Amino acid sequence: MVMSIHWFYYAAPQNFFRLSARLWPWCAGLAGVLAVMGLWLGLVVAPIDAQQGEGYRIIFVHVPASWMSMVVYLAMGFWSVLGLTFKTRLSGMMTQALAPTGAIFAALSLWTGALWGKPMWGTWWVWDARLTSELILFFLYVGFIALTSAIDDVKRAERAGALISIVGCINVPIIYFSVKWWNTLHQGASVSLTQSPSMARLMLWAMLLMALSFWFYTVAIVFYRVRSLILQRERESQWLKRWFDQAQAPKANGI
Repeated sequence: MVMSIHWFYYAAPQNFFRLSARLWPWCAGLAGVLAVMGLWLGLVVAPIDAQQGEGYRIIFVHVPASWMSMVVYLAMGFWSVLGLTFKTRLSGMMTQALAPTGAIFAALSLWTGALWGKPMWGTWWVWDARLTSELILFFLYVGFIALTSAIDDVKRAERAGALISIVGCINVPIIYFSVKWWNTLHQGASVSLTQSPSMARLMLWAMLLMALSFWFYTVAIVFYRVRSLILQRERESQWLKRWFDQAQAPKANGI
């Protein structure tokens, strides 16, 4: 007996609406717990760095924020390709829900990078390859949000946003490999998939916990935001009216 897998079952807004309602509170809770653990390890337990002193501790926010700014944009590119290829209604909503969170992570990466750069380099900003490409990523997020908000027609806005998302993905490998391709002030990667980490194990655990915290936060806030978009765009649909009727039934019965 061959089991059929409905890969696009949750691409329907009504199915994803119910799934996200169950998942986002758990993801938000996990994000909070992991953030507390990661910050405690990074700011309290981890030893002082021999070269950078206490100032290095900014990396426990800066590096995960930088990672997530790239991951979120790649996720936008993925949903954009899915939307243009299969015309799924959920794809455009997911892309629009991801963009504000990605912009926040890009801004946080630039801000914490400046706080780290001042004591290390003696200046808040340099036109370094990695810093400049990260700034471009932030502008791509802002441009996406501005463009999709300026177009009244939903379908046209989604197509225009999808093109920006897909083309902008070219910038992500530039950010990641910039320290290898060019001679930059920015230090190389402390964590790599092909090499052993160049930091103490305790520092690594703190950074990974913060990265997981940011990841679960992203999932939680995107799911919550997508639910809001579904409520806006599907407000005239029969399934949503039935859902509201079912939600109001226990209250009407005094439960």
